[in-house]
Amino acid sequence: MKKLMAGYAPLTFASVLALSTALTVMGGHIFDGDGSDEAGFVTPPPRKETPPPPANMAGGETLIPYPPPPATPMSRSEKKNPPKPPTMFTKLTSQYGEQDWNARPNDLNNLLKSLKTMAEVDYDFEAKSFAEIDTDPDQNPILYRSGHYHWSMTDEEKKKLREYLLRGGTLILNAGMGSKPFYDSSIKVLNEVFPEAPVRRLSADHPIFHSYYSLDKVNYRAGVKALYSGSDPWLDGVTIDCRTVAIISRFGMEVGWDPLEDENIIAYEPESAQQLGMNILSYASAMRNWMQDNVKKTKFEDAKQVSVAGSMNIAQVIYDGEWKTRHVGLSILLSQYNIKTGVPVKFSTKELRLTDPKLSDAPVLYMTGHESFTLKPDEITALRNYLSHGGLLIAEACCGRKAFDVSFRETMARVMPGVAFNSLRAGHALFRMPNDISSMKITPALSKSYNNAPAIAPQILTLDVEGNTAVIYSPIGMAGAWELSPNKYCNSYLEDDALKLGVNILMYSSTR
Repeated sequence: MKKLMAGYAPLTFASVLALSTALTVMGGHIFDGDGSDEAGFVTPPPRKETPPPPANMAGGETLIPYPPPPATPMSRSEKKNPPKPPTMFTKLTSQYGEQDWNARPNDLNNLLKSLKTMAEVDYDFEAKSFAEIDTDPDQNPILYRSGHYHWSMTDEEKKKLREYLLRGGTLILNAGMGSKPFYDSSIKVLNEVFPEAPVRRLSADHPIFHSYYSLDKVNYRAGVKALYSGSDPWLDGVTIDCRTVAIISRFGMEVGWDPLEDENIIAYEPESAQQLGMNILSYASAMRNWMQDNVKKTKFEDAKQVSVAGSMNIAQVIYDGEWKTRHVGLSILLSQYNIKTGVPVKFSTKELRLTDPKLSDAPVLYMTGHESFTLKPDEITALRNYLSHGGLLIAEACCGRKAFDVSFRETMARVMPGVAFNSLRAGHALFRMPNDISSMKITPALSKSYNNAPAIAPQILTLDVEGNTAVIYSPIGMAGAWELSPNKYCNSYLEDDALKLGVNILMYSSTR
């Protein structure tokens, strides 16, 4: 805090906050490096003050209407207070005080009331500093932080946050009234926490936009329209193992949950803010339940290096995007392939870019993702040369996500112009060895697209180059099922069938 003028009596914390807000409005910054002197900073709104009691009544008194009650109380049955709902959400405090983190004090409270009314789910929340947060998500399942200023974390705090999120916790970050310094800091911190999984904007088909309401379009206030011409919701996130563990809202949601009427605010209109908030809470709660129901045997770490050479060696493609969705699924598939066929494998996969000189050493490439992506011109050329000289690419749209599917088809049209995908028919060799596959059980989420059918015929597309199969592509997810834990929003085959199909794909790739 910058030094105040000498000669004045010490200020209370509340008066410092009031002075901070006043000076910020006048264009000066109070906290060193707080971002309040930067373009895009939005001043926190004035705090709502609780009205004082009437002048003729002390704060602890109660107004008793006349006539007074009888001297002997009448017998009555007391209504018991209902049990307190479970605490699912923790509102994080900040070093800047309530003017920053609690500028709209009823934001989360109102949103949880809406959740109770519409979804018949009753949760409570509490406020804590990050130092009070337990890395065990059972103690504080979902963290919510709203703010206006720059913020940061120490190395120890980043390590703690990473552990918390990988163990199943969820973090929701909201740029108060669209304040850019808070938004920029949120991206910076999360990129430091997960350098291997950078923050990405969530595409329109992400389940978070369809978990309760279907939000293809939202209504923004005029303040947003001056900066952004789109009408789709804007959320960024970090996704690990098909679960978005941290969510950032670029535009303010809190002033829609605890309404502040001002069209110039960089925020959602109240109704859209409520709907988006409901979706975020529904998604976070559902994924929390999924994590608890699927105690995984796998961890977020690469398989150990195996020095034994084998005939099945796969390299995963790194590209600018969410290129690694499941972290041990491919190794599990290779293990099943080894058990089923006896073919020796390298359980630890390589990871390389298409422009890597060692690309030609990999007989098989694997590519997956959730979100939209674009390959650079030199990567397009490198992949074309690789496939034209006998290489094979196995790809899948993880979780059956439409964004990746569209991008992958567009990318392959650039890699192999004029070459169309073939849809493999029942009885194809790929579906016969070593497993005879004619029907595949699917997740409930995917079943809805097939008139609630529990199973469908396998769907595999191929691209041929000079009569040889160069690309094997599944538009339906498999990797989550290979790890034995497809999530509830996943458009995927179920575990056993996904492993059988994956083993068949590997067998076919080795014999083509």
